[in-house]
Formats: sequence, structure tokens, C-alpha cells
Amino acid sequence: MADPVYESRLPGPLARLKRWLVAHHMTLMTIADTPHSVALGSAIGIFFGFTPLYPLKTLLSIAVAWVCRCNKVAAAILVTLHDVVIWAMPAIYFAEYHLGCWSLHRPVAHRVRFRQFGLHDYLDWHVFSRVVWPTFWPAFVGSLFLAIPSAITVYFLMRMLVSRARVPQKIV
Repeated sequence: MADPVYESRLPGPLARLKRWLVAHHMTLMTIADTPHSVALGSAIGIFFGFTPLYPLKTLLSIAVAWVCRCNKVAAAILVTLHDVVIWAMPAIYFAEYHLGCWSLHRPVAHRVRFRQFGLHDYLDWHVFSRVVWPTFWPAFVGSLFLAIPSAITVYFLMRMLVSRARVPQKIV
């Protein structure tokens, strides 16, 4: 007889997040490395997940984990967590942009106007300096307000969880 299949009562995005967390929880707990290394790799992954460096965040998290001599797999798994909650990221990026504008004492752009760009425009430095940089820099600075506390919290939480999971259980 086949085992019954249990459906989640959570909404679709939250059910996907729960499945992802369950699938990767044991991967993080059983990585053959020290709790400090796994926790630091996880913190680096969470840090880069909050930054608006979307195409580079996985590579940067692995590179920084390599430089810090901590666990690269943990960094890659935790930076991917932001891809699982992609439905919430526009709101987070919006908040980061507003925090960055506030901290840099810049006015928030009420409407960003994009015109048709050709290939020549993408190669022109003026397009980067007038369109991309004024929105990227406040978003990056604002992301630090979320990334640093999140990384610190994840470091201590993961270190505690991994240490607790590796303590030998007493058989009573």
C-alpha cells in the first residue's frame, strides 16, 4: 500500500518556501565542516542575497566565502534562499532604495523614465552614470541596513543550530 500524500495548506509561495527549507535544512546541518565555517558561509550568503547585485550575488558569495576560508556550499545555499522568495524581493529592493535615499540625503525619484536603449547606449558611459548609477547606489547603501543585521543574526543562529545538531545524543 502506498503512503498517503499530504498536501500543504499554505499558499503556493509559502508552500514552496517550506519545501525548499525542509530540503536544504539537512544539507546545511550535515556539511562536514566546523560550525563556525558553516555559519560564516551562511551569513555571507544571506548578506549577498540582500544586495542588488542580482546577476553576481551567487558568484560573489562563493568568492568571499573562499577568501574567508569558510563553507562555500552554505554560502551558495543561503544566497539562493532569496531566489525562492523572489515574490517578496521587489518590495525589499524598494525599501532598500528608500533607505539608501534617506541615508544619503537624496530625494527619492518619483518616476523613473526609461527610453528606448540601443546597443550603442549600453556601451556609453553617460547612460550608466545618468540612469543606472543614481538608482543603484542608494539601493546598495540601503541594502546594507538589511544585509548586515540579517547576516549577524544568521551567523549566530546557524552556529547554534549546527552545534546543537552535532552534539551526541544520550541514550536513556
